[in-house]
Amino acid sequence: MPGIDENITFHPINIAVLTVSDSRSLAEDRSGDILVERLTKAGHKLADRAIVKDDVPAIVGQLKSWIADAAIEAVISTGGTGVTGRDVTPEAFAQVYEKEIAGFGEVFRQISFKFIGTSTIQSRATAGVAGGTYLFALPGSPGACRDGWDHILKDQLDIRYRPCNFAELLPRLQEHVHTDA
Repeated sequence: MPGIDENITFHPINIAVLTVSDSRSLAEDRSGDILVERLTKAGHKLADRAIVKDDVPAIVGQLKSWIADAAIEAVISTGGTGVTGRDVTPEAFAQVYEKEIAGFGEVFRQISFKFIGTSTIQSRATAGVAGGTYLFALPGSPGACRDGWDHILKDQLDIRYRPCNFAELLPRLQEHVHTDA
């Protein structure tokens, strides 16, 4: 049965939160606030937080900056995952992925279906890995951020979650990287 193994010591993860929006400021960023509240309540550390416009180069630039920061282990974004012309978050994330985690979007939509029905088909939630950093893109609504955290990320970023989780794989994400001795 899946769940938390209390015999394993919890290890906090350093997480950056990115809001993709042409119209929000930090004062109006309810979705970002939900992610920050939930990740800190779970015991993780907010490593950084930013808002960028719905612009591929701006999103890619912020992601690359955080990927290059060895202290940041995961990025969770909110916004820009829909199907309108301004929604470019998945395209930006795809430009930096080394590996896509296809199942993330699939499971997100499966969970979201329970709450919003077929409207979930408009979400292009996505995830992947780059430079040893997990990248998760959630839709911009507060409900989507709650669903993504509460039903996927809370467990997958907790090293105690069994049978397996993303957290335990962090040390192995760059196994393919070879250093010259």
